[in-house]
Amino acid sequence: MTYPPAPEQPEGQERPENDAQSDGAERPAEPAQPAPEAPDTYGGPAFTAPPAPPAPSYGAPQAPQVPSYGAPQPPQAPQYGAPQYGAPQAPSFGGPQAPQAPSYASAPQYGAPVYAGSYGEPGPGEPFNGAAHPDDLSRPLYGATFGQAVKRFFKNYANFTGRASRSEYWFVALFAFLVELIPLIFYIVGIVILAGTSAAASSSYDSYSGYDSSMSAATETGMGLGVIFMILGGGLMLLIALGMIVPSLAIAWRRLHDGNFAGPMFFLGLIPYVGGLIMIVFYCLPSKPEGRRFDAVA
Repeated sequence: MTYPPAPEQPEGQERPENDAQSDGAERPAEPAQPAPEAPDTYGGPAFTAPPAPPAPSYGAPQAPQVPSYGAPQPPQAPQYGAPQYGAPQAPSFGGPQAPQAPSYASAPQYGAPVYAGSYGEPGPGEPFNGAAHPDDLSRPLYGATFGQAVKRFFKNYANFTGRASRSEYWFVALFAFLVELIPLIFYIVGIVILAGTSAAASSSYDSYSGYDSSMSAATETGMGLGVIFMILGGGLMLLIALGMIVPSLAIAWRRLHDGNFAGPMFFLGLIPYVGGLIMIVFYCLPSKPEGRRFDAVA
């Protein structure tokens, strides 16, 4: 039986297997195709499968396992103790963190309370604005010495404006007492001589003939000497008082100003019995910066 000739196989098209077998000729083996290559990762992270959980162990409790990569971190247990103050910690990216203790820059400083009306020790500058030099007569000299106070007393002879510190006033009062002390001693000596001669004269008195003629000359001399001492002492005290009456009134006026009192309050000292005590209290009062209103306007 004759078969018709097979049509020509187009180029590039495989013949069916039965045709190859029908030809009776063995066909050459086709080359093996290469396996597809794995795509490049280009430096990306290589993820691995999470490890399998360990088998449960019955017995003592096990420590928690380290979490795998990418899983959220459980919150940490709070640490109890003294708070740490300082620079804030850098943030940690990952799971939630325990709240940090607040950081304080500096604790407030507390000192002695300042009460209204307490100005401290008076002196030059604010708030008392005292004199920085003894020759500055326009301001009170706080902490003046005895010599400085006396010198300023005579320089401010009739100055009723401004202020005078307590040291100025009381050193001047001491100076006035010492100056008056010398004539006072003369006056007291004169009184003593007069008293002695009077006692001697009374003891020599004769009720029948009067005074004894032998004692009359000594008695007259003693009485004359006593009168001289009394006149000398009294005269000196009067002169000193007259010479110091104006500056004494001026410094008392300024001392009242330094305590923030008006100068005419000086005349309260004329009240009988209690006037002197009232003025002593005023002179002892501390200085007040409000008394600057009595300073002379420049």
